[in-house]
Amino acid sequence: MSSEDRIPTGIAGLDRVIEGGVRDNTTMLVVGSSGTGKSTFAMQYLNYGLEHGENGLYISMEEPPEQILREAKMLGFNLDGYYEKELFFFHSKGKDFVKLVDEQLPALVEANKNYAVKTRVVIDPLTPLIWAVQDKQEQREIITKLFYTLKQLGPVLITTEEHASPGETIGEDVLIPIYMSDGAVHLTYRPIGGAFNRALEIVKMRATRHGEEVYPYIFVRGVGVVVRTTPLVSAEDVRKYDDVFDKAIRTAADLGANERMLERLVYVKENWSYPFSPKETLQIFFESQGLNDTITKEELEKRREETASQITEPEVAESAEVIQQDVEPVQEEEYSQDDEPLIEIDNLSELEEMIQ
Repeated sequence: MSSEDRIPTGIAGLDRVIEGGVRDNTTMLVVGSSGTGKSTFAMQYLNYGLEHGENGLYISMEEPPEQILREAKMLGFNLDGYYEKELFFFHSKGKDFVKLVDEQLPALVEANKNYAVKTRVVIDPLTPLIWAVQDKQEQREIITKLFYTLKQLGPVLITTEEHASPGETIGEDVLIPIYMSDGAVHLTYRPIGGAFNRALEIVKMRATRHGEEVYPYIFVRGVGVVVRTTPLVSAEDVRKYDDVFDKAIRTAADLGANERMLERLVYVKENWSYPFSPKETLQIFFESQGLNDTITKEELEKRREETASQITEPEVAESAEVIQQDVEPVQEEEYSQDDEPLIEIDNLSELEEMIQ
């Protein structure tokens, strides 16, 4: 689990499955077709920040501020009291948006550096910008600059409309914003009988252990969006599989795993969030690392001997060299005594000649 502080989105149920909220200075993209409630997500996100002492910046590329405030009030969010005090609007269209990205937003970031209060930013929607810039490289550059600039103010929520073709999971026109964002949530709805079945799926959420299910959601006036989620692991089950992990770590050590691999297993233990046993995952991981818990005792002993020999090999070589140095003079002495012939001297004259 990440130890970084999280900022609640205020979207009921969503924070449960993204570790309590979003990270500061990141972008979260809300993608969906018309009627999925993207603007409601945006207003609810902004309203929560205002109610908890943050500032808000609403960048609209379609509706003027007066209409946005009216629609928010219909949903139960009265933003009138914050207008032009803690809540500010940028209403931009067409080519003006490029000027907003290049000039106005950087100036706002610079002016905001002296304030300790975080600013929660909303862009609703990004779609007109995507359609206005046809060249993919230019589109990527302006979106990159936009995201980078706004993240300096605080956490950013961006909505964009998709138009998926038959058979597509996500529309092609939103692929670049999804790639450039730190997190992406996909909203869908399917007509079932006379009602609509709306569902949310987390496509990505960087540096976050997030839920991987498809979560239904509803709209409640006065509350906003309510995502029907449950915690990834209940409080009583959070340490349910500790014994399984402890046994796996001991087994890995017996099989000759190095310290780095053991540290990885401890990390997996601390961050396991699934409601099912990790046995199969651990077995697959062991096999991928060349470990097998069905190894024979003979093979295990052989591995241990190989490890020991690798560790002591330099020491053994050094000792052998010292021993050899000590032995060689002894061998030379023995050779001179036993193998060399004795000198035979018949008289003193021969001895004097040898001495000379």
